[in-house]
Amino acid sequence: MEGYGELIRYMPSLLEGAVVTVTVAFVSLAIALVLGLIAATMKLSKSRIGRGAATTYTTVIRGVPDLVLMLLIFFGGQIQINNIGAYFEWDYIDVDAFTAGTLTIGFIFGAYMGETFRGAIMAVPVGLLEAGHAYGMTKGQVFLRILVPQMMRHALPGLGNNWLVLMKTTALVSIIGLHDVVLRAGQAGGSTREPFIFYLFVAVAFLAFTTVSIWFLNWLNRRYSAGVRRA
Repeated sequence: MEGYGELIRYMPSLLEGAVVTVTVAFVSLAIALVLGLIAATMKLSKSRIGRGAATTYTTVIRGVPDLVLMLLIFFGGQIQINNIGAYFEWDYIDVDAFTAGTLTIGFIFGAYMGETFRGAIMAVPVGLLEAGHAYGMTKGQVFLRILVPQMMRHALPGLGNNWLVLMKTTALVSIIGLHDVVLRAGQAGGSTREPFIFYLFVAVAFLAFTTVSIWFLNWLNRRYSAGVRRA
């Protein structure tokens, strides 16, 4: 019971770390969605350069381990930026752990989101888009009123899986010193010599995050499939 008493004592710090973890996840998700849409659009474009750039991006990101990319961007990328800055006599640029972590995770999952969006866009019947244009809609209106609602129905399963993996990948930010729930649990476990109790709390916290996410994703899936579900 002594270990659980230590857990209660460190609970405020752990909850602060949990807030950091959730914030990293949502900011990374926003970055990934934007990059995913851009990558999918480029892959489906008529530009050979655009398709090549998007294909290179998704291929490289999916082939390199997430941890290696995190360390490469945070440590190696920061050094290279300042080397370039020294040439142009810029001030020293210090990339904080939160910025590096969210950009890295967003950059990684942008590649996966891109493939998800590409498949979803291709699943939308072309006739629906042509009908929108024939009705007099602009490209923006066709995109927002026809393509996005139809695309989301096909994209949600893939987006949901990517989000769940992204949520768990946020644990990597502890490697670069961001005080998320994993790092705080490690520090508390080391101080009290009760690592099992604290890492068990982290496991339960991530399980709670993913359970709530699954419930919300199921609700979204029912919403976007309302007109096509079988009785």
